[in-house]
Amino acid sequence: MIKIGTYIEQFINWLTHNCGPFFKTVKVGVEAMVNSVQWLLTFTPFYVVIALLALLAWRRAGWGVGTMTLLGLSLIYGMGYWGQTMETLALILVSAVIALLIGIPLGIWAAKNNTAGKVMRPLMDFMQTMPAFVYLIPAVLFFGLGKVPGVFATIIFAMPPAVRLTTLGIKQVPEDIVEATRSFGATSRQLLFKVELPLAMPTLLAGVNQTIMMALSMVVISAMIAAGGLGEVVLKGITQLKIGLGFEGGIAVVILAIILDRITQSFGKKKQRAKH
Repeated sequence: MIKIGTYIEQFINWLTHNCGPFFKTVKVGVEAMVNSVQWLLTFTPFYVVIALLALLAWRRAGWGVGTMTLLGLSLIYGMGYWGQTMETLALILVSAVIALLIGIPLGIWAAKNNTAGKVMRPLMDFMQTMPAFVYLIPAVLFFGLGKVPGVFATIIFAMPPAVRLTTLGIKQVPEDIVEATRSFGATSRQLLFKVELPLAMPTLLAGVNQTIMMALSMVVISAMIAAGGLGEVVLKGITQLKIGLGFEGGIAVVILAIILDRITQSFGKKKQRAKH
């Protein structure tokens, strides 16, 4: 019998015992980021946050999305889940930003290096298809309970779309444009930042959208390890069999997901129209 789980458990335990100071440093840094964003969102009056998000949605995606944002966030406040929503939004923003900061460079590397691309493809498949609950186990062992393991698990779960779509966007840049740029003496850095990334931007922004959506889904699951937010409301509804509580938490999650999806999609669509 091949006990793969035993070897993985031994490896995780070895990391826990030998890399303790590193994990503590990471925990302090990530916790400070999450608390700072959460403080900013909760310290700012709710009507200011609602107005700013509604204005952003209106400017980027039209009056329909702007109105929906205004009414949806007002409903969340009226239901009494404003604090939990801002807590969830802080977790999403921090997790998505870190996932993008890691995933986009990896996607560029995979597009530029065939060996890296071949190695990264099955790794991304593994990360994306592994049940989300599995990531909670090493996260708790490394960082304990709370927001930080939730962020850690969310980063791993949400990063594959950023890597995949960055790689796809760069590979879709027409070869004749690349060759023409090189013939004019452009360096590799100039080719990347002035030609390939601008042309790949619509696809790259689609990766940003998918990363944020997957971060939202994972942040809700992370309530099982005391990450808090709207996931905690939904979890209480499940464990206590309170249908109304779970339904209200679910509505707040759906409203937040639609707002984030429409706003991030609008950036990609405008870039796509500009490209054409």
